[in-house]
Amino acid sequence: MIQALHGMKVIDLSQVLAGPYCTMVLGDMGADIIKVEKFPTGDTTRTMGPYIDNESYMYMMVNRNKRGMCLDLKSKEGRQILIDLIKTADVFVENYRPGVMKKLGIDYETLKEVNPALIYCSISGYGQTGPSSKKGGFDIMAQGMSGLMDMTGEKDGKPVKVGIAIHDIAAAQTAVQSILSAYIYRLKSGKGQYIDVSLVDSGLAWTVWEAAAYFGKGDVAKRNGTAHRASAPYQGYETKDGFILIGAANQKLWETFCIDVMDKPEWIKDPRYITNSHRAQHVDDLEIEIEEILKEENSKHWLGLLEQYGIPSGPIYSYDQTLNDPHIQAREMVLQYEHPIGGLMQTLGFPAKLSETPGQLTKAAPLIGQHNQEVLKELGYSSKDIDQLKEKTVIT
Repeated sequence: MIQALHGMKVIDLSQVLAGPYCTMVLGDMGADIIKVEKFPTGDTTRTMGPYIDNESYMYMMVNRNKRGMCLDLKSKEGRQILIDLIKTADVFVENYRPGVMKKLGIDYETLKEVNPALIYCSISGYGQTGPSSKKGGFDIMAQGMSGLMDMTGEKDGKPVKVGIAIHDIAAAQTAVQSILSAYIYRLKSGKGQYIDVSLVDSGLAWTVWEAAAYFGKGDVAKRNGTAHRASAPYQGYETKDGFILIGAANQKLWETFCIDVMDKPEWIKDPRYITNSHRAQHVDDLEIEIEEILKEENSKHWLGLLEQYGIPSGPIYSYDQTLNDPHIQAREMVLQYEHPIGGLMQTLGFPAKLSETPGQLTKAAPLIGQHNQEVLKELGYSSKDIDQLKEKTVIT
């Protein structure tokens, strides 16, 4: 089956999460991803456990569907190999601190002379411009600068980091959509371009409700637990044996919830709860009253009743429960594949289900330098050339 991005060639000089996740998505859609790792240790993620026969599971999760090379880019020969790769490429992705690529002589201005049609994507903590651009930035710093940490957590608690590296993934997805946009433009014009993506900008762009509240009324988003700042009931509630989520966020759902689920029709006329806006203003009172009733029965009882009356609701899972849920399994969000060292492995599936060009898992994450010889031969290097590069320790 031919995939959507069959024929696109991507040189991936990124490491850890944001860049590798971006190129993984492109690879899932059929692009030929050549991951170039630093000599001799490779991607930093290779040092992160858990390990399967000394191979990092973290590394394998975001580097599927790629071929792997390991080059010494500080050597003249290593840089020349990269430039030879760039001559044949459509896209180049890197996520080093601004300035590093310039020092290595592989910045956009240099590489576009080699390949004018090149789409060059840089992912960094703060972007290539601005007062903070030269700072190193990890996901947690981006969460702090974007305001996300300050609005996450319990009302009277400390700022809390989101449970996943959300700015890394936001940057990866921003990079994917930007690369595809630039690729479409290149198909029309023949022109490549430079893409500057930052972790901070990417996560900040997702705060649309919070921006609307601030620009429209001057309201600053604050920690509110699981509650919504503008709708109620729309949060997690405690039951007899755990917690569930309830989202009766419009008037019709609210009235159904009061009458058929809670058996509290008087709440509909209560001045504190008469409109969605009133309920949001008195969300603490509402939480107390709802939980007094919910604590009388277990979560299963309430979820069944809520579903019966069409009230959006759901469990609050631990992560192992998520991966083993029948719906998650039916949606093929957990896949199995064979790894040359790890054997039968599990990984996450493809979130978008395309009818004609679905994502495919065609390659396990590469061993370090696994495809050096294969790729070099495609570039025209002879076996003698490759042996000499090995002797000079330019490649692993």
